[in-house]
Amino acid sequence: MRLIFTLQKAIYNITAILIVANSVLVYGSVGFISENPSSGAVIGATVATKWGEMTVRTMKHTPGGTPTYGSRSVGYMGLTMYESIVWGTPKKKSMVGQVSGLENLPVPNSLYKYNWILSLNAGQSYLLKQLYSQTSAINKASIDSLEKVIYQSEIGSTSQEIAERSVKFGQEIAKAIYEWSKTDGGFEGYKRNFDSTYQVPVGNGFWKAPKKGQSPVELPLHPYWGKNRTFAPANGVLPVPEIIPFDYHKDSPYYAQMYEVFAKRNTLTQEEKEIANWWGDDPSQTFSPPGHSYNLATITIKTAKPDLFTAAETYARVGMAVADAFINCWKCKYTYHAERPFLFIYYNLSRTWNLFWPEPPFPAFYSGHAGQAAAAASVLTDLYGGAFKFIDDSHVGRPKDEWRSVEYKARRFNSFWEAALESANSRLYGGIHTCQDNEVGLKEGKKIGQNINALSWRK
Repeated sequence: MRLIFTLQKAIYNITAILIVANSVLVYGSVGFISENPSSGAVIGATVATKWGEMTVRTMKHTPGGTPTYGSRSVGYMGLTMYESIVWGTPKKKSMVGQVSGLENLPVPNSLYKYNWILSLNAGQSYLLKQLYSQTSAINKASIDSLEKVIYQSEIGSTSQEIAERSVKFGQEIAKAIYEWSKTDGGFEGYKRNFDSTYQVPVGNGFWKAPKKGQSPVELPLHPYWGKNRTFAPANGVLPVPEIIPFDYHKDSPYYAQMYEVFAKRNTLTQEEKEIANWWGDDPSQTFSPPGHSYNLATITIKTAKPDLFTAAETYARVGMAVADAFINCWKCKYTYHAERPFLFIYYNLSRTWNLFWPEPPFPAFYSGHAGQAAAAASVLTDLYGGAFKFIDDSHVGRPKDEWRSVEYKARRFNSFWEAALESANSRLYGGIHTCQDNEVGLKEGKKIGQNINALSWRK
């Protein structure tokens, strides 16, 4: 069986390489990109989305992925994409001196010309392989293939001198950001996903590692992630929100929250089951919640067709917002160590109640799904408006969930906030979060996204 799986995975990745090659080559030579949203700029944005797709593909097919490390990765990938080309437009401003601890980056020589697509291309390839150095050789080959195909599609319209200068600049940006990333507290976090020394408080209302959860080990995931450096300085000083205190009495607000989860599980509609599955984003099976948000950035760019520079800004804002959302969420989770509904329901309501999904290996309050979805919705709304219609096809093609009788069908939304609310509600439908978890997550995520928006993006 292992050999069959390995062969299937190899075939998948080889196919991915061919798809990448075909999809980029069809556009031919892109050349220099201006700020104006011309046809050339749209093609440049397509190159950006190819790297967005490659990023989430790498996340999905690298074992041991977590939502925490994944959020960090998209934060740095998005920022690097933006910084590798920001000097190519007179309208946008670098994040140097604005995001936490980033005091300097390489600057292009104003006397020379650059091909910004080649800069972006080189930077994305370098950083993705550094952030996922643990990924398979086949995945690395896919990354190299995409970089080579884009390079070859550009070299016909660019002199060798400009090409070499552009590639070098993109790599220098990526290297500088990678070195800076080593000081944020989450460097190589995949090597220490679980902490056997961390002491979870014991008593009523406190979280306990699930016996049959998503993780094969009964330990907390990244308990110190909340201490990591945020991208937006303002997000690093947000206060921890208040929580409804534990109370097992039937007339208490706490009991009411838990009872709502219990009752909803027993009355799920087919539509609610489909929503639960769509936003499940189990890191062992998908590109995880931050990958889903990063993919929504790709979908947005494909739908709106902005220029290259706006596309890069979209990835930067979404990536950093999602990264900061997970830091703040984890700070909250390991401040309160709040139990998930299953334990309370088991001891106070029903010994036969069953979860829709296995439990995640970390405390409940507040919902990471809600927080990061709201952060992403906040930045995307600021960029593209409050009535932006799009189709989320992130999970189309996944096999039908036979046990729950759910197929993965594309979902349509009239706004980014509509999608964020659905993502939050999915956790109630799945039985692993209360409405309090979701509502606070949405509120905190909005603050986090607004702080990313408040950075000076325009000159």
